[in-house]
Amino acid sequence: MTGDSYRAFASVYDLLMEDIPYGQYADWVRDIAGPAGGRALLDIGCGTGVLSERFAKDGYRVTGIDLSGDMLAAARERFAEAGLEGTFFEQPMQAMEGHSGYDVAVIAIDSLNYVTAQEEVAAVFRHAYDALNAGGHLLFDVHSPYKMTELFMDGPFTADLDSVSYIWHTYPGVEPLSVESEISFFIRRPDGLYERQEEFHLQRSYPPDTYVRLLSEAGFRVRSVTADWTGDAPESDSERIFFHAEK
Repeated sequence: MTGDSYRAFASVYDLLMEDIPYGQYADWVRDIAGPAGGRALLDIGCGTGVLSERFAKDGYRVTGIDLSGDMLAAARERFAEAGLEGTFFEQPMQAMEGHSGYDVAVIAIDSLNYVTAQEEVAAVFRHAYDALNAGGHLLFDVHSPYKMTELFMDGPFTADLDSVSYIWHTYPGVEPLSVESEISFFIRRPDGLYERQEEFHLQRSYPPDTYVRLLSEAGFRVRSVTADWTGDAPESDSERIFFHAEK
């Protein structure tokens, strides 16, 4: 993907995530982990660095990892334009290595749902545990079972902006609580014509009890499981589940 294309794709990605209250997410992390104070934060699945930038501005020393080199290029550019320091690595979260000495680890905005095999989710938790200092915090969110089986089936979803449009079709996946997505992006070029790009995504979630068990097996103490920014336990129609675990 060319530089121009990854910038356009990054804008599409941010559009897909525009309903995420990034400020509220950063506040949630801060409320649990305490003031940044120059402490080290590992942003796992950092994407284009929108949330990483907020953490850096709060005063964390941010390291981001992501599977996509294109997303990381956008994240590095974002930090450079903001005059911020950050370190970024292209790694899959289930095989991340070389990370230690962190006070906080975050897997934000359902990034963990792209790790679809249960044994690989367990590997993510083990690597996060190894990366954290004693007393360190792991915070993440996932799609709820209700969202996977009901809300994602309300597609197709569409958006039409000046420079980018997309059509997003969703289908039930083969495995339980999985969703397959076919996304067609139409990116406007400088000459006014549109370039079409296709993306296929597979996401899978698990019941909250499964995540609790895997966290415990990795050595974490699970401190809270809440839903939809309420601070309350998940209900049958909750959409997003939040986990806080401590090493």
